[in-house]
Amino acid sequence: MKLLSAALLSVALLQAMPALAESPKSSPLLGRWSLDIATSALPEAQRPQQVVLEFKDAGAGRWSSHVDIVLQDGKTMKSDGTLALDGTPASLIGSYGANQATLKLPAPNTLVMQLVDHGAPASTRVYTVAADRSTMTETKAFFGHDGTPILQTNLFKRLP
Repeated sequence: MKLLSAALLSVALLQAMPALAESPKSSPLLGRWSLDIATSALPEAQRPQQVVLEFKDAGAGRWSSHVDIVLQDGKTMKSDGTLALDGTPASLIGSYGANQATLKLPAPNTLVMQLVDHGAPASTRVYTVAADRSTMTETKAFFGHDGTPILQTNLFKRLP
């Protein structure tokens, strides 16, 4: 039984090797993404007009991120940062409601982002790109004002 378990584990590890060896430069997460507003997890009255999220390879194991949000009233929020993919915290600049973040890339199609706003946890987001590379799912975990844990799922579509 132990031999069978070891053999199955070896096969599983060998199958995972290509994904682990793949460079972050080839990640399908890189590029520009637009929030599918019609399917947004936000109540319709709170939905923005537009959200565009962009990930670029900044070299040396770092990615730059840029977020543009157009709110319902036409006001804009932006955020920019260049972060290491190893979970090292780095500063963000802009008006998005977070001034620090960390990134981890556990698989080429999955990014984990943790956001902090002036020392207070803001949210954790997991971005996963579909096999066809045309859509990306964002799972956002955060706490409501009363401390209730909240999970929201949003769909993004790749932009040219």
